[in-house]
Amino acid sequence: MLAPTPASPESAGMSSTALARVDRHLKERYIDAGRYPGAQLTVYRRGKIVHSSVQGYADLERKVPVTDDTIFRIYSMTKPITSVAFMMLVEEGRVAIDEPVHKYIPEWKNLGVFVAGSNPGYLTKPPERPMQIVDLLRHTSGLTYGFQQRSNVDAGYRERKLGEVVTSGTLDSMIADLSKMPLEFSPGEAWNYSLSTDVIGYLVGKISGVPFEQFLKERIFKPLGMNDTDFHVPADKAHRFAACYSADPPGELKFHAAERKAMLTLQDDPKKSPYLTPPTFFSGGGGLCSTSADYLTFCRALLNRGELGGIRLLGPKTLALMTTNHLPGGRDLPALSRSMFSEATNNGIGFGLGFAVTMDPAQTLVAGSPGEYFWGGAAATAFWIDPAEELVTIFMTQVMPSTAYPIRRELRTMINAAITDSNL
Repeated sequence: MLAPTPASPESAGMSSTALARVDRHLKERYIDAGRYPGAQLTVYRRGKIVHSSVQGYADLERKVPVTDDTIFRIYSMTKPITSVAFMMLVEEGRVAIDEPVHKYIPEWKNLGVFVAGSNPGYLTKPPERPMQIVDLLRHTSGLTYGFQQRSNVDAGYRERKLGEVVTSGTLDSMIADLSKMPLEFSPGEAWNYSLSTDVIGYLVGKISGVPFEQFLKERIFKPLGMNDTDFHVPADKAHRFAACYSADPPGELKFHAAERKAMLTLQDDPKKSPYLTPPTFFSGGGGLCSTSADYLTFCRALLNRGELGGIRLLGPKTLALMTTNHLPGGRDLPALSRSMFSEATNNGIGFGLGFAVTMDPAQTLVAGSPGEYFWGGAAATAFWIDPAEELVTIFMTQVMPSTAYPIRRELRTMINAAITDSNL
């Protein structure tokens, strides 16, 4: 795929002075202060890369600098890719998003909703209605994540190691294990960040008849030239693989404001990482590694209404459907969320089919545009696409958890402030 042309910010209606300020902010506030090892920032507007910077280290211990082709764990930035793959099947008429999930996973037909008890002795009740595929796409399914640390259900997920990205299981074994677990709530009743997109990945494989990981490679990565995006990092690319760090010394996703420290603990050594070997569990919710250039290619296809360089992933109408708020009653995330952890929690933010969606920038208290859509990963990677401003921003680093610092809010504020010629 032909790479976009680098150009001056001013040629695309942005300020080079303001964008340079973003790099200084990252360096002084995060890298020099020891909060992040390094970072990569890419800003694309009106068909051009108007800002691209790398700073600091990809591997602190070995003093390996971040480079343009550093490979990062993108964790939940996998979710939009998986959701697009599924909607490709919807466009082909092979599945519909209002169908019950048990049509494709019969063993889930009698899933109950948690009432009391703990793993494995749960007391349940029938759900108000069956889980639909749209519930998986928008995280209203009643499933959860073990790291939520909120309920007896997610405690059961932890005991069973359900959905852990680095695991010895398979998508089939995950589906079988989930059939033994209760739902947190009746589908459609609430929003809870969960394994839902991993289930979508399973359905992609089941409905297409092609293994999920192969479907992604053949239908998205290879056609678009995303050659550095995969569920593992092969030996010939291992020297480009970044280390991952934790801002919380135990390396867990239980970060409390009072405990924040400007320090980093090695969480995954790129020389010994499980990502160096192909997995058996292909996580559509968080398993991919990628580069900023590859992810920009994916985002460019979305910004261009589903097509790039003659390769069409989705039609414009389908993409418009995906990037519209689908939360019941048109409500926002805070109104429906039961998550202890999510990649977005702001007022005025809804959720579509694989993306968070800005409904009302005034409620978010962050400069932005109605209709922009975005998500991020557990190691603080992030992207957003603003169709109104023809803007894509991609930020890469490797520090868990993503909630350790308000980097996403800061970047959105500063990069939107760099727009000098707004389309709005």
